[in-house]
Amino acid sequence: MRRLAVAGPSVALAVMLLLHLLFPGVVDPLNGLLSDYALGEGTAALFVLGMLALAAGACAAAYHLATVDPVRSAAARVLLVMASAGLVLSAVFPTDAAPVVNTLSGEIHRWSTALVFTALPGAGWILARQSRRPLPGVRALSLASVVTLAAYLLSHPGSPVAELIGGTAFYGLLERLVVVLEIVLLISISAVGHKPQTISKEIPAHAPYAENIR
Repeated sequence: MRRLAVAGPSVALAVMLLLHLLFPGVVDPLNGLLSDYALGEGTAALFVLGMLALAAGACAAAYHLATVDPVRSAAARVLLVMASAGLVLSAVFPTDAAPVVNTLSGEIHRWSTALVFTALPGAGWILARQSRRPLPGVRALSLASVVTLAAYLLSHPGSPVAELIGGTAFYGLLERLVVVLEIVLLISISAVGHKPQTISKEIPAHAPYAENIR
């Protein structure tokens, strides 16, 4: 399951690169969103494949954490499963063509994507705080994801300050940076491998009748 937890986000990252390399004119990487690939005839299937691969990776990461630290990783696992569900919904319900979201499918896509963007760094941050061992990489990636997500939201055309900071010229690039950071974060979470402590069942030598039990 740990292999799937690493392979899923790795496939998603490869798919994102392929979409940009094989279809360079379909979506502008500076001010076009990744979700717009779902609207292209030649790019929709590849985009959905990447989303489902990432969803499978998030679910597998939750399962992996359940095997290595079932108690301390409980909250992080819930967020990972929520992110996986959000990814599936985002793949099943495509966005609307820019600039207006005016269908039920577009609304579901918008809010499920928001769930993914917030649940993954939340899972990483909680896991880093509650882990028995320090996880500086997971903590740093979680913080970087949140900061970049905030910058993306401020630069998005729907933001009241987007025009002031010129965000409409580069908000698509910021979205891609958020996605890359969260994919790397998910791979880092999958690399967490500390085992839960086990309780020794050895009978103390001074225990009553210890020599008889042995």
